[in-house]
Amino acid sequence: MNSLYSDAEADALAARFPSVSRDVALRVYTSRLIGQQPTLVMHGGGNTSVKGSHRLISGETVEAIFVKGSGWNLDSIEPPGLPGLDLAYLRKLRALDRLSDHDMVNELRSHMFDASGPTPSVETLLHAFLPHKFVDHSHSDAILALTNRQNGEGLVREIFGARVGIVPYIMPGFALAKACAEAYERRPEVEGLVLLKHGFFTFGDSARESYERHIALVTLAEQWLASREGRTLSVSFSSPRPPAELAASAAVLLRGLLAEATGDQDSPYRRMVLEWRATPEIMAFVNSGELQELAQTTPLTPDHVIRTKPLPCVVADPDFEDSALAQQLEDEITDYRTRYNRYFEANIEAKKVSRTRLDDFPRVVLIPGAGMFCWGPTKKDALIAADLYEHTIRVKTQVFATSAYEALSLEDLFDMEYWPLEQAKLGKTREKPLARQVAVVTGAAGAIGSAVAARLMEEGCHVVLSDYNAESLGRVCDDLGKRFGKDARRGVVCDVTDEQSVAELFAETARLYGGCDIVIPNAGIALSRPLDQLTAEEYERVQRVNGLGCFLVMREGARLLKRQGTGGHITIIGSKNVAAPGAEFAAYSASKAAAHQLGKVAALELAKEGIRVNVLAPDAVFGDEKNPSGLWSEVGPSRAKAHGIDPSRLEDHYRERNLLKARVTGRHVGNAVVFLATNQTPTTGAVLPIDGGHAQTFSR
Repeated sequence: MNSLYSDAEADALAARFPSVSRDVALRVYTSRLIGQQPTLVMHGGGNTSVKGSHRLISGETVEAIFVKGSGWNLDSIEPPGLPGLDLAYLRKLRALDRLSDHDMVNELRSHMFDASGPTPSVETLLHAFLPHKFVDHSHSDAILALTNRQNGEGLVREIFGARVGIVPYIMPGFALAKACAEAYERRPEVEGLVLLKHGFFTFGDSARESYERHIALVTLAEQWLASREGRTLSVSFSSPRPPAELAASAAVLLRGLLAEATGDQDSPYRRMVLEWRATPEIMAFVNSGELQELAQTTPLTPDHVIRTKPLPCVVADPDFEDSALAQQLEDEITDYRTRYNRYFEANIEAKKVSRTRLDDFPRVVLIPGAGMFCWGPTKKDALIAADLYEHTIRVKTQVFATSAYEALSLEDLFDMEYWPLEQAKLGKTREKPLARQVAVVTGAAGAIGSAVAARLMEEGCHVVLSDYNAESLGRVCDDLGKRFGKDARRGVVCDVTDEQSVAELFAETARLYGGCDIVIPNAGIALSRPLDQLTAEEYERVQRVNGLGCFLVMREGARLLKRQGTGGHITIIGSKNVAAPGAEFAAYSASKAAAHQLGKVAALELAKEGIRVNVLAPDAVFGDEKNPSGLWSEVGPSRAKAHGIDPSRLEDHYRERNLLKARVTGRHVGNAVVFLATNQTPTTGAVLPIDGGHAQTFSR
């Protein structure tokens, strides 16, 4: 690993933050350098600090420590992410014999200079008790590959000699802070501290010195690991079918099994979202004869347990024939949940503590032939779990080459997983109505489709946007990514008239998110032509997109929803023209009538599966300047001619003819989709007009 420190870059960043001291600015700079190295820290891991001074409102200048705050990642940290605290007071706490985590956090928050700042790191006292100006802490993969093995402590001494002190594993907090200070004071010549089965600290008088000590010592570990040749993983499983194909099949079944039943008919499940990976490194691990041996060992470092649970679920020797796989996955998940509950009960009893039980579902599922399936309430959570476990696989494989992997006990992990500071967070965040859910929207680049996708995402839904036009789809995906975050949406090009393309759309949805809960057949085209001038080819083209396309999307969506087994919604974007057709619009009106009828039949067939099927019947959705309706751009002039008006007045014409004189927008359609998807009423088989009111569309 090379030092990335640049005097020019450091000066440039310091110039960006003139309101803070140069030391704090340089602390930001080297924190980012550490954060940019995923083999050092990931997803909020690690912490850094700098000591200096602070001028109080009274005019008095006091010693201060600025330390990474909760909620900030090192790779993007800014000065507000380094809350300042009264250093002299914090050092007095070292005289205490004990300090509970709750009291420690209270002391930290009550001695911040800005009460509105983020809560300082739980390792703030460790930083404070060390005398150095700059302190850096990471969870280096290379260091953990040394400590998490048989005789890890001896190997650390062999490689680093007198350059580091060694601290046995202690839960982060007051006791660890005191132990680290004592380890340093016993050997004040050291450049850093190795915390066994936890991580690594370095320190120095300058930001550069502390950072480059970190890089130099990690490099020593990397060089030692690279110089040792040893065992490689054996191969015990192979399949002629590619992992992507197997994953699409397994993911949907897993997502159904990992959905927690709530007993509430209006919100029946708390679902999970997937991140699936099958890199060569992962596949070598899951296909190996050592999979069970290595997977049933604990994480690299204790904080991983919050994201990955103590152990993964391993599906040994899978049978990918559909019914056999479904039963095997059900058995493995049931067994995992039983073992997790035993772990919880055993630790509650042994430690004589009371804790709120967390859900008992795995966050990591390893399947030979198919890869690694990581789960979380959101795609972001699933990505974090996947990143952490991918690094776990890498380090465990490295250790296996020359030793036997050893990490923390399940008893130690329980203390972290059920840490009172983590338990205090439970129930404090309110999820959005469609959180944990996934929707597929076809025709998503158009005025209605993009608006529907946006409304779903506003309510917390993950959305797979599909369209035939790759360029337009990319533009809409970029816009929604900026508004709602890139992880909450993905774009998949699809031709809804092609069976294989539609099947692949839902297979890709399974690989991207694990499955789906809401299917929106929306893709459509229009053609305005007098009946006697309409060709068979034109009529068939409209029918293929609007009729056959709707059918294929509904069919594949229904197949997925049934395999998943957690109900769901199919909401068809139909048309007001079915109940109130217009002249010279035969092909469009007939095709939408077919879609409406498909919806009614599907409602009859799928109700027993808990799948609700409804139809929305909007009228004249023109879009806006940002995303105008492609359909109306194409047929607008001919529709104006059919109505005997100037094309520039077409939108006004449609608005003025409805009872409410309302402009119907894509957002209105999205509102209706959300209404149905959130189970506000027990409705299936309905047609909901979104047209401003027309007597012809009144229910009869």
